[in-house]
Amino acid sequence: MTAESHPGAESYRMRPSPVRALRAASDAIPPPGLVLLAILSVQVGAGLAKNLFAQLPPTAVVFLRIATGAVMLLAVVRPRVRGLSRRDLGVGVAFGLSLGLMNLSFYEALARLPIGIAVSIEFIGPLTLAVVSSRRRIDLLWVALAAVGVVLLAPWGDAASTSWAGIGFAAMAGAFWAAYIVFSQATGARFPGASGLSFAMIVSTIVIAPVGVASGGIDLLRPEILLIGAGVGLLSSVIPYSLELEALRRMPKRVFGILMSLEPAVAALVGLFVLGEVLKAREWAAIGCVVAASVGATRAGDG
Repeated sequence: MTAESHPGAESYRMRPSPVRALRAASDAIPPPGLVLLAILSVQVGAGLAKNLFAQLPPTAVVFLRIATGAVMLLAVVRPRVRGLSRRDLGVGVAFGLSLGLMNLSFYEALARLPIGIAVSIEFIGPLTLAVVSSRRRIDLLWVALAAVGVVLLAPWGDAASTSWAGIGFAAMAGAFWAAYIVFSQATGARFPGASGLSFAMIVSTIVIAPVGVASGGIDLLRPEILLIGAGVGLLSSVIPYSLELEALRRMPKRVFGILMSLEPAVAALVGLFVLGEVLKAREWAAIGCVVAASVGATRAGDG
């Protein structure tokens, strides 16, 4: 999941930095490859975060991820708030709240579900937003297909091992993801360049800090924990954000959206090979339904 993707990529400008160097190096990679690398980076970052749950609660890991990502982003992009109205700042705050709550809900889901299942359920949020925005009859088909996927993922029966609480947190993450998309568009229209994202990351860090620090305590200061947290922030924020911005600069948004629809499948593969999470055939079929529904909604929404 890339919490930092937002419109306004075309106006993204920074002084010389490691992120700009990454962008320069990415010129040799075709745009679809950049999107796939961004997706892989996000999901590997989530897998790395999940491995931390044995040492820290999800709330503390979320704080580490957002705080380190914010520090890295602030090193290259400073918030520009001069001349902005209170309404503009309010939109930026709403963007930051949705960003923080989306990640908090997702990590709570990740603590209870395999990563592929958590991402698939979360994906229903932006999928629903796309369907509502396009208002085409064929979208009912994509809604039905996504619903089939959710039904297949639900823990029916006494022997079921999937967590209802995990499903609930993943659904909440999807709702906040949809809100994130709405507020990111509004923020991109009000803040210059990528400074709106930088502002939102600060807000998100401040919001998550009390619960994250309280739950993590002194363990947050352990060097190995800080190092892993920095890795999570880099893989989940800085690298995919930079790759997606470059991809959006070089390819149509429709194609970008279709490629992003592969995220649940990539998450399931990362869960299998990185975390050893073996899914059942029914769960793979459910993920396939969500991916197909997302691709269909993206294509229809563009048409």
